[in-house]
Amino acid sequence: MLSRTADHLYWMARYIERAENTARMLNVNVETALLPQPSEQVEQGWSATLGISELREQFIEKYGRITQRNVLDFMVRDPDNLSSIFTCLRQARENGRAVRGALTTEVWETLNATWLKLRELDEHELLTSDPAKFFEWVKYRCHLSRGVIVGTMLKDEAFYFIRLGTFIERADNTARILDVKFHSVPGNSDTASASQEATQFDFYYWASILRSVSGFEIYRKVYRDVITPARVAELLMLHPAMPRSLVACMEEVVLNLSQVRNELSQNTERFAGKLHAELKFGDIDEIMESGLHEYLTRFLEQVFELGNRISRDFLVPFAA
Repeated sequence: MLSRTADHLYWMARYIERAENTARMLNVNVETALLPQPSEQVEQGWSATLGISELREQFIEKYGRITQRNVLDFMVRDPDNLSSIFTCLRQARENGRAVRGALTTEVWETLNATWLKLRELDEHELLTSDPAKFFEWVKYRCHLSRGVIVGTMLKDEAFYFIRLGTFIERADNTARILDVKFHSVPGNSDTASASQEATQFDFYYWASILRSVSGFEIYRKVYRDVITPARVAELLMLHPAMPRSLVACMEEVVLNLSQVRNELSQNTERFAGKLHAELKFGDIDEIMESGLHEYLTRFLEQVFELGNRISRDFLVPFAA
Protein backbone atom coordinates (compact mmCIF):
# COMPACT_ATOMS: atom_id res chain seq x y z
CA MET A 1 0.00 0.00 0.00
CA LEU A 2 1.22 3.51 -0.82
CA SER A 3 2.26 5.45 2.26
CA ARG A 4 0.02 8.36 1.29
CA THR A 5 -3.01 6.07 1.11
CA ALA A 6 -2.16 4.61 4.52
CA ASP A 7 -1.77 8.16 5.88
CA HIS A 8 -5.25 9.20 4.71
CA LEU A 9 -6.87 6.07 6.15
CA TYR A 10 -5.04 6.40 9.46
CA TRP A 11 -6.02 10.04 9.91
CA MET A 12 -9.56 9.49 8.68
CA ALA A 13 -10.00 7.06 11.58
CA ARG A 14 -8.31 9.39 14.08
CA TYR A 15 -10.62 12.28 13.13
CA ILE A 16 -13.74 10.09 13.44
CA GLU A 17 -12.63 8.97 16.89
CA ARG A 18 -11.66 12.51 17.91
CA ALA A 19 -15.07 13.90 16.90
CA GLU A 20 -16.80 11.30 19.07
CA ASN A 21 -14.43 11.87 21.98
CA THR A 22 -14.99 15.62 21.82
CA ALA A 23 -18.77 15.11 21.82
CA ARG A 24 -18.51 12.77 24.81
CA MET A 25 -16.31 15.19 26.75
CA LEU A 26 -18.54 18.21 26.08
CA ASN A 27 -21.70 16.32 26.94
CA VAL A 28 -20.24 15.32 30.32
CA ASN A 29 -19.27 18.90 31.07
CA VAL A 30 -22.74 20.19 30.18
CA GLU A 31 -24.23 17.64 32.59
CA THR A 32 -21.68 18.36 35.34
CA ALA A 33 -22.30 22.12 35.03
CA LEU A 34 -25.92 21.51 36.06
CA LEU A 35 -24.87 20.19 39.49
CA PRO A 36 -25.14 22.56 42.50
CA GLN A 37 -21.75 24.26 42.69
CA PRO A 38 -20.13 27.71 42.72
CA SER A 39 -19.83 29.50 39.38
CA GLU A 40 -16.03 29.48 39.74
CA GLN A 41 -16.12 25.70 39.86
CA VAL A 42 -18.19 25.56 36.67
CA GLU A 43 -15.65 27.79 34.95
CA GLN A 44 -12.83 25.53 36.15
CA GLY A 45 -14.64 22.58 34.60
CA TRP A 46 -14.80 24.26 31.21
CA SER A 47 -11.18 25.34 31.56
CA ALA A 48 -10.25 21.72 32.25
CA THR A 49 -12.11 20.68 29.10
CA LEU A 50 -9.89 22.99 27.08
CA GLY A 51 -6.87 21.65 28.94
CA ILE A 52 -7.67 18.06 27.94
CA SER A 53 -7.10 19.01 24.29
CA GLU A 54 -4.30 21.49 25.10
CA LEU A 55 -6.36 24.31 23.56
CA ARG A 56 -6.63 26.76 26.44
CA GLU A 57 -4.14 29.28 25.04
CA GLN A 58 -5.71 29.23 21.57
CA PHE A 59 -9.15 29.70 23.11
CA ILE A 60 -8.11 32.61 25.36
CA GLU A 61 -6.45 34.37 22.44
CA LYS A 62 -9.64 34.20 20.37
CA TYR A 63 -12.49 34.33 22.92
CA GLY A 64 -10.98 35.77 26.08
CA ARG A 65 -13.44 34.76 28.78
CA ILE A 66 -14.13 31.08 29.53
CA THR A 67 -17.90 30.49 29.47
CA GLN A 68 -19.99 27.48 28.51
CA ARG A 69 -21.30 29.22 25.39
CA ASN A 70 -17.83 30.24 24.21
CA VAL A 71 -16.27 26.82 24.87
CA LEU A 72 -19.09 25.01 23.08
CA ASP A 73 -18.79 27.34 20.11
CA PHE A 74 -15.02 26.81 20.01
CA MET A 75 -15.11 23.03 20.46
CA VAL A 76 -18.07 22.39 18.16
CA ARG A 77 -18.13 24.89 15.30
CA ASP A 78 -14.85 26.80 15.14
CA PRO A 79 -13.10 25.95 11.84
CA ASP A 80 -9.79 27.26 13.21
CA ASN A 81 -9.83 24.66 15.98
CA LEU A 82 -8.34 21.43 14.60
CA SER A 83 -10.10 19.43 17.34
CA SER A 84 -13.57 20.93 16.90
CA ILE A 85 -16.33 18.53 15.88
CA PHE A 86 -16.88 20.52 12.69
CA THR A 87 -13.21 20.28 11.70
CA CYS A 88 -12.88 16.60 12.65
CA LEU A 89 -15.88 15.46 10.62
CA ARG A 90 -14.79 17.60 7.69
CA GLN A 91 -11.26 16.19 7.80
CA ALA A 92 -12.56 12.63 8.16
CA ARG A 93 -14.63 13.12 5.02
CA GLU A 94 -11.79 14.77 3.09
CA ASN A 95 -9.32 12.03 4.00
CA GLY A 96 -11.88 9.42 2.98
CA ARG A 97 -12.52 11.20 -0.31
CA ALA A 98 -8.78 11.22 -1.08
CA VAL A 99 -8.71 7.39 -0.88
CA ARG A 100 -12.22 6.69 -2.14
CA GLY A 101 -11.01 3.58 -3.97
CA ALA A 102 -9.74 1.98 -0.76
CA LEU A 103 -13.15 2.26 0.95
CA THR A 104 -16.38 0.40 0.34
CA THR A 105 -19.33 2.35 -1.02
CA GLU A 106 -21.10 2.07 2.33
CA VAL A 107 -18.17 3.57 4.24
CA TRP A 108 -17.82 6.50 1.87
CA GLU A 109 -21.56 7.22 1.80
CA THR A 110 -21.69 7.18 5.61
CA LEU A 111 -18.82 9.65 5.92
CA ASN A 112 -20.22 11.89 3.20
CA ALA A 113 -23.77 11.84 4.56
CA THR A 114 -22.51 12.73 8.05
CA TRP A 115 -20.67 15.77 6.73
CA LEU A 116 -23.59 16.92 4.57
CA LYS A 117 -26.05 16.55 7.45
CA LEU A 118 -23.73 18.46 9.78
CA ARG A 119 -23.71 21.38 7.35
CA GLU A 120 -27.53 21.38 7.33
CA LEU A 121 -27.85 21.34 11.12
CA ASP A 122 -28.24 24.58 13.02
CA GLU A 123 -25.59 23.78 15.62
CA HIS A 124 -26.10 27.10 17.38
CA GLU A 125 -29.81 26.42 17.97
CA LEU A 126 -29.14 22.83 19.05
CA LEU A 127 -26.34 23.85 21.42
CA THR A 128 -28.63 26.43 22.97
CA SER A 129 -31.80 24.37 23.23
CA ASP A 130 -30.63 20.75 23.53
CA PRO A 131 -26.86 20.21 23.38
CA ALA A 132 -27.20 16.59 24.54
CA LYS A 133 -29.27 15.80 21.44
CA PHE A 134 -26.55 17.17 19.16
CA PHE A 135 -23.78 15.28 20.97
CA GLU A 136 -25.79 12.06 20.78
CA TRP A 137 -26.15 12.60 17.03
CA VAL A 138 -22.37 13.01 16.67
CA LYS A 139 -21.69 9.87 18.72
CA TYR A 140 -24.27 7.92 16.70
CA ARG A 141 -22.74 8.94 13.37
CA CYS A 142 -19.24 8.00 14.58
CA HIS A 143 -20.52 4.65 15.87
CA LEU A 144 -22.20 4.12 12.51
CA SER A 145 -19.00 4.92 10.61
CA ARG A 146 -16.95 2.42 12.60
CA GLY A 147 -19.67 -0.21 12.38
CA VAL A 148 -19.85 0.08 8.61
CA ILE A 149 -16.05 -0.12 8.40
CA VAL A 150 -15.98 -3.34 10.44
CA GLY A 151 -19.03 -4.80 8.69
CA THR A 152 -18.17 -4.10 5.05
CA MET A 153 -14.42 -3.73 4.54
CA LEU A 154 -12.00 -6.47 3.58
CA LYS A 155 -9.60 -7.28 6.41
CA ASP A 156 -6.54 -6.03 4.54
CA GLU A 157 -3.95 -3.31 5.11
CA ALA A 158 -6.50 -0.53 4.59
CA PHE A 159 -8.66 -1.94 7.37
CA TYR A 160 -5.71 -2.39 9.73
CA PHE A 161 -4.46 1.18 9.25
CA ILE A 162 -7.96 2.46 10.02
CA ARG A 163 -8.08 0.41 13.21
CA LEU A 164 -4.59 1.53 14.15
CA GLY A 165 -5.63 5.18 13.93
CA THR A 166 -8.79 4.53 15.93
CA PHE A 167 -7.05 2.99 18.92
CA ILE A 168 -4.10 5.37 19.02
CA GLU A 169 -6.57 8.26 19.21
CA ARG A 170 -8.75 6.48 21.77
CA ALA A 171 -5.83 5.70 24.08
CA ASP A 172 -4.67 9.31 23.93
CA ASN A 173 -8.14 10.62 24.76
CA THR A 174 -8.79 8.25 27.66
CA ALA A 175 -5.46 9.16 29.24
CA ARG A 176 -6.16 12.88 28.85
CA ILE A 177 -9.62 12.64 30.41
CA LEU A 178 -8.25 10.70 33.37
CA ASP A 179 -5.33 13.04 33.91
CA VAL A 180 -7.30 16.28 33.77
CA LYS A 181 -10.46 15.12 35.53
CA PHE A 182 -8.56 13.58 38.45
CA HIS A 183 -6.98 16.97 39.12
CA SER A 184 -10.27 18.87 38.80
CA VAL A 185 -12.00 17.29 41.81
CA PRO A 186 -12.91 20.06 44.27
CA GLY A 187 -11.76 19.82 47.88
CA ASN A 188 -14.29 18.92 50.53
CA SER A 189 -15.45 21.32 53.21
CA ASP A 190 -15.16 20.60 56.93
CA THR A 191 -18.84 21.06 57.77
CA ALA A 192 -21.12 18.04 57.96
CA SER A 193 -23.71 19.41 55.53
CA ALA A 194 -21.04 20.49 53.09
CA SER A 195 -19.39 17.09 53.44
CA GLN A 196 -22.64 15.34 52.51
CA GLU A 197 -23.09 17.68 49.57
CA ALA A 198 -19.50 17.04 48.46
CA THR A 199 -20.08 13.29 48.66
CA GLN A 200 -23.12 13.62 46.41
CA PHE A 201 -21.17 15.80 44.02
CA ASP A 202 -18.32 13.28 43.91
CA PHE A 203 -20.72 10.49 42.95
CA TYR A 204 -22.20 12.43 40.05
CA TYR A 205 -18.77 13.70 39.04
CA TRP A 206 -17.20 10.25 38.78
CA ALA A 207 -20.37 8.77 37.29
CA SER A 208 -20.31 11.43 34.54
CA ILE A 209 -16.67 10.63 33.78
CA LEU A 210 -17.53 6.95 33.47
CA ARG A 211 -20.46 7.79 31.19
CA SER A 212 -18.14 9.86 29.00
CA VAL A 213 -16.36 6.63 28.05
CA SER A 214 -19.47 4.39 28.20
CA GLY A 215 -18.11 2.89 31.40
CA PHE A 216 -20.86 3.45 34.01
CA GLU A 217 -22.73 0.16 33.46
CA ILE A 218 -19.42 -1.67 33.03
CA TYR A 219 -18.19 -0.31 36.36
CA ARG A 220 -21.33 -1.60 38.08
CA LYS A 221 -20.86 -5.06 36.57
CA VAL A 222 -17.16 -5.26 37.44
CA TYR A 223 -17.11 -3.78 40.96
CA ARG A 224 -20.74 -3.87 42.20
CA ASP A 225 -19.87 -1.23 44.78
CA VAL A 226 -19.56 2.51 45.34
CA ILE A 227 -17.65 4.53 42.81
CA THR A 228 -14.14 5.37 44.02
CA PRO A 229 -11.42 7.30 42.15
CA ALA A 230 -8.92 4.43 42.33
CA ARG A 231 -11.37 1.97 40.82
CA VAL A 232 -12.32 4.42 38.09
CA ALA A 233 -8.63 4.72 37.24
CA GLU A 234 -8.17 0.95 37.34
CA LEU A 235 -11.13 0.35 35.03
CA LEU A 236 -10.08 2.98 32.49
CA MET A 237 -6.41 2.04 32.55
CA LEU A 238 -5.87 -1.62 33.37
CA HIS A 239 -9.07 -3.57 32.70
CA PRO A 240 -8.61 -5.51 29.43
CA ALA A 241 -12.35 -6.09 28.88
CA MET A 242 -13.17 -2.36 29.04
CA PRO A 243 -13.24 -1.23 25.36
CA ARG A 244 -11.83 2.23 26.03
CA SER A 245 -9.25 1.30 28.66
CA LEU A 246 -5.61 2.08 27.96
CA VAL A 247 -4.61 -1.58 28.06
CA ALA A 248 -7.41 -2.60 25.64
CA CYS A 249 -6.43 0.18 23.21
CA MET A 250 -2.76 -0.75 23.32
CA GLU A 251 -3.61 -4.41 22.77
CA GLU A 252 -5.39 -3.42 19.56
CA VAL A 253 -2.50 -1.18 18.53
CA VAL A 254 -0.03 -4.06 18.94
CA LEU A 255 -2.32 -6.44 17.04
CA ASN A 256 -2.88 -4.09 14.11
CA LEU A 257 0.80 -3.14 13.93
CA SER A 258 1.64 -6.82 13.52
CA GLN A 259 -0.72 -6.98 10.53
CA VAL A 260 1.01 -4.16 8.63
CA ARG A 261 4.62 -4.70 9.72
CA ASN A 262 7.42 -3.96 7.28
CA GLU A 263 11.20 -4.01 7.32
CA LEU A 264 11.33 -0.69 9.19
CA SER A 265 8.77 -1.32 11.92
CA GLN A 266 10.48 -3.79 14.25
CA ASN A 267 11.51 -1.14 16.79
CA THR A 268 8.08 0.48 16.65
CA GLU A 269 6.41 -2.87 17.36
CA ARG A 270 8.78 -3.43 20.28
CA PHE A 271 8.05 0.06 21.63
CA ALA A 272 4.28 -0.55 21.44
CA GLY A 273 4.69 -4.01 22.98
CA LYS A 274 6.53 -2.63 26.00
CA LEU A 275 3.86 0.00 26.53
CA HIS A 276 1.16 -2.67 26.35
CA ALA A 277 3.04 -5.02 28.71
CA GLU A 278 3.48 -2.26 31.31
CA LEU A 279 -0.29 -1.76 31.37
CA LYS A 280 -1.13 -5.46 31.17
CA PHE A 281 0.92 -6.27 34.26
CA GLY A 282 0.37 -2.94 36.03
CA ASP A 283 -1.04 -2.55 39.53
CA ILE A 284 -3.31 0.39 40.31
CA ASP A 285 -2.12 0.70 43.92
CA GLU A 286 1.49 1.05 42.78
CA ILE A 287 0.47 3.55 40.10
CA MET A 288 -1.54 5.67 42.55
CA GLU A 289 1.26 5.55 45.12
CA SER A 290 3.94 6.62 42.65
CA GLY A 291 1.70 9.33 41.18
CA LEU A 292 -1.15 8.98 38.69
CA HIS A 293 -0.40 12.30 37.02
CA GLU A 294 3.24 11.38 36.44
CA TYR A 295 2.25 7.98 35.05
CA LEU A 296 -0.33 9.42 32.65
CA THR A 297 2.00 12.21 31.56
CA ARG A 298 4.63 9.66 30.67
CA PHE A 299 2.02 7.50 28.91
CA LEU A 300 0.86 10.45 26.78
CA GLU A 301 4.45 11.22 25.84
CA GLN A 302 4.95 7.59 24.81
CA VAL A 303 1.73 7.54 22.76
CA PHE A 304 2.89 10.72 21.01
CA GLU A 305 6.24 9.09 20.32
CA LEU A 306 4.47 5.96 19.07
CA GLY A 307 2.45 8.08 16.66
CA ASN A 308 5.67 9.66 15.37
CA ARG A 309 7.22 6.21 14.89
CA ILE A 310 4.16 4.96 12.99
CA SER A 311 4.30 8.02 10.78
CA ARG A 312 8.01 7.49 10.14
CA ASP A 313 7.68 3.78 9.36
CA PHE A 314 4.44 3.70 7.38
CA LEU A 315 2.95 7.08 6.54
CA VAL A 316 3.83 10.32 4.83
CA PRO A 317 6.97 11.68 6.55
CA PHE A 318 6.72 14.86 8.61
CA ALA A 319 7.87 18.00 6.87
CA ALA A 320 11.34 19.06 7.96
